[in-house]
Amino acid sequence: MGDLRTMMAAFPTGVGIVAAVGADDRPWGMTCTSIASVALDPPCLLVCLRRGSPTLTAILEHGGFALNLLRADAQAAAELFASGAPDRFQRVRWTMNPGAEGPHLEDVAHSTADCRLLHQTTIGDHTVVYGQVTRINERGDVRPLMYGLREFAQWPASVLLSRGI
Repeated sequence: MGDLRTMMAAFPTGVGIVAAVGADDRPWGMTCTSIASVALDPPCLLVCLRRGSPTLTAILEHGGFALNLLRADAQAAAELFASGAPDRFQRVRWTMNPGAEGPHLEDVAHSTADCRLLHQTTIGDHTVVYGQVTRINERGDVRPLMYGLREFAQWPASVLLSRGI
């Protein structure tokens, strides 16, 4: 039998930072590539987070989260939030406007979805978190950061040009 990690590394995906504020009002966040749209009515998405992560704890305490989809030039932020550095929120600009479900990373995200926790289920070492999207903020630069083959990448220039991006 082959290795699931190796197989999934060959499946390119977008990159996001899932962020929430814990019961102590401290921001938590982590890089996430396990992201999917679930339904349009009601609008719902899912993220898969490592069981026991402080970000997951904050989501469960707060009852919501923000999914920040990263721009093509945001590799440094993706690496920072994957590193577990305790000062990650001191090293990036973030906002928490009224109605936000978690920190918005406006300098590095092309879009942010605020989500209310609908359901969670634990499978093995991860928890699948379902969120109902309550608001989406788009910032214009829609060139997404991609991850595959254990490397960050951008869409090929030919694809961007054909779409006028």
